[in-house]
Amino acid sequence: MEYTRLGNSGLKVSRLCLGCMTYGDPKRGNHTWSLGENESRPFIARALELGINFFDTANAYSDGSSEEIVGRALREMGKRDELVVATKVFYSWRERPNAGGLSRKAIMTAIDDSLQRLGMDYVDLYQTHRWDYDTPIEETLEALHDVVRQGKARYIGASSMYAWQFAKALQLAERHRWTRFVSMQPHYNLLYREEEREMLPLCAEEKIGVIPWSPLARGKLTRPWGEAGGGRAQTDEFGKTLYQKTESADREVVDRLNKMAGEKSVPPAQLALAWMLHQPVVTAPIIGATKMSHLDDAVAALNLKLSPNEIDALEEPYVPHPVLGFS
Repeated sequence: MEYTRLGNSGLKVSRLCLGCMTYGDPKRGNHTWSLGENESRPFIARALELGINFFDTANAYSDGSSEEIVGRALREMGKRDELVVATKVFYSWRERPNAGGLSRKAIMTAIDDSLQRLGMDYVDLYQTHRWDYDTPIEETLEALHDVVRQGKARYIGASSMYAWQFAKALQLAERHRWTRFVSMQPHYNLLYREEEREMLPLCAEEKIGVIPWSPLARGKLTRPWGEAGGGRAQTDEFGKTLYQKTESADREVVDRLNKMAGEKSVPPAQLALAWMLHQPVVTAPIIGATKMSHLDDAVAALNLKLSPNEIDALEEPYVPHPVLGFS
């Protein structure tokens, strides 16, 4: 495993982050495709064996059960001071006032609830899951700063927003001497590269760590075009909204990926991750795993070298896409 600093911080993370949305009680929330605790634990154990020290979850995944499952597994299998545990705040699974969003009240309640579910005294990275249009960003930033000062989080990060919003947050934190975001979690992969226009250059300029979600485009970059995916592909309603409007253009990207993967005798998922790991601004893609081969392919991608011509060939068919994934 390779390790690198997360943005301009001193925090060392593995070049791959295990995304834990897959691990949760399928009877809680709307992730009916989630793996229960007994099914999940072997993947967390294997990730640790492979040297992955970076684990990402969220308070809303499977109504909090993802945090419970991941927390129990990491406490039993890992050493807390060697692990980087990340969770998120914003979404609510209760239709009640103040139960979600990024108000001071919501954040202070959510961090305590997450720590209780994780069974930990602190998280390493506490992230805003989305932008809250109903709360002044100053209120959010000061609350996150207080979470860090109280020792409940070591660093803060953000996910999926417009670049102007992230720039405003960074500037306000600097002006008020509040804790600064060290990472951005954008939607980014071979089929969705709109973040290359503004967000990724901003992150490079501001030395922000980049940990993309859905690096394999909800599985579309793991198989030939038109081939049916697993249970999640059939029931993931959010995932279905991300790529439907660009299918004709996306097919050419997927066909080229599979052709090159065949020529290199590697799985297309491995090649797609290798492309992402060659992007200088990317710190650690957030990978999901429901089969052990998913973890092995991801780790193998670290050693798969691509020439500039091969990178150009994979990128050439891309066409502009609608901006998606911020809701």
